[in-house]
Amino acid sequence: MRPGVASHLQATFPQVGPDDRICLSCINRAISDEIDLAIAQDQPDFVSLQAGALRSLEQQELVTKNLNAEYDRTLPFGDRMADWVADFGGSWAFIGLFIGLLIVWVAVNGLQVFGRHFDPYPFILLNLVLSSVAALQAPVILMSQNRQEKRDHLRAEHDYEINLKGESEVRTLQDKLDHLSQQQ
Repeated sequence: MRPGVASHLQATFPQVGPDDRICLSCINRAISDEIDLAIAQDQPDFVSLQAGALRSLEQQELVTKNLNAEYDRTLPFGDRMADWVADFGGSWAFIGLFIGLLIVWVAVNGLQVFGRHFDPYPFILLNLVLSSVAALQAPVILMSQNRQEKRDHLRAEHDYEINLKGESEVRTLQDKLDHLSQQQ
């Protein structure tokens, strides 16, 4: 028996000695009280999440929802564009397109397709373009990662709420099973 449960039983039933027997229902109630005490001592955020989970349990409503869709609806256009740039910039399509662009750039300048070089070797203009792309792409990717972190935080809170509701349902079912076993 966990020490917290044993101390709760001793406080509740001081007349019971160490060799005495305790009914299963009293032990289950002490375990339930210990869990309730631990939840009550949690941070205020978790207590409010518990209240929300219990309310949804009482109202038989689902807690699950698509957080990504809700979060994406609230994003302004610039944030959605930054996410698209970050997604595209980290894809094989971007790498293939960029390699193709580099090959065309070098071929056009090396073969003098327009009669003269618009960016002669050592391709200083190409260097400028590549540096500019890298300089603009890095902060956009960082903005996207910051939003992903916020999305992950929302998902973790939502998972906690679902787990708390599941724990409450299991506890209710356990109480019902204990009641039925006592009646038998």
